[in-house]
Amino acid sequence: MPYDFKKEQRSLYHPGKRPALIDVPTMNYIAVRGQGDPNQPDSEYKRSIQDLYSVAYTIKMSKKGSHHIPGYFDFVVPPLEGFWWQDGDQGIDFTRKDRFHFVSCIRMPDFVDRATFNWAVQTASTKKQLDLTNVEFLTLDEGRCAQIMHVGTYDEEPATIAKLTDFVTQNDLQPDYSATRRHHEIYLSDPRRTKPENCKTVIRIPVR
Repeated sequence: MPYDFKKEQRSLYHPGKRPALIDVPTMNYIAVRGQGDPNQPDSEYKRSIQDLYSVAYTIKMSKKGSHHIPGYFDFVVPPLEGFWWQDGDQGIDFTRKDRFHFVSCIRMPDFVDRATFNWAVQTASTKKQLDLTNVEFLTLDEGRCAQIMHVGTYDEEPATIAKLTDFVTQNDLQPDYSATRRHHEIYLSDPRRTKPENCKTVIRIPVR
């Protein structure tokens, strides 16, 4: 059976509806940076998703081609994730989506190194006739974070985030945002196939 990160590493992908602390290990991602309102029809965010999945599935389906990736094992492509921020703000103002900056990303297995990434980008670019120069290989060490499961629409997230930040304060901690530590969301549901009120999103913030 393909390795499924969501099932095998449940603490990272299935937090409860009550906030909790977690130490997040170092992980490799394929990523695209951008800005602007993600809900706009031709937003940079929506284009980033197509680019990321093109590279991710090129790596996954390499098992059917002639290119051998050292250490390869079959895997379920992990869920889409996003790191979000707004210039000059510590938190997120959902009323000003036009001011969003983001890193859209998909986690990769440890066997995916920079050489494999470069091969996948070149292969996907040629096969799908896409410009994938915006896709990058990214290694992140989030460290200590607080996280919670949000169930509902994305516009309803502020109430869940408030519950999370209250938990941080009550535990004598504080948010620890920086250029490498951002508001983090993991999208477990496909909004095209799931009712908005049932969508599940992991919300994670860095703390110290």
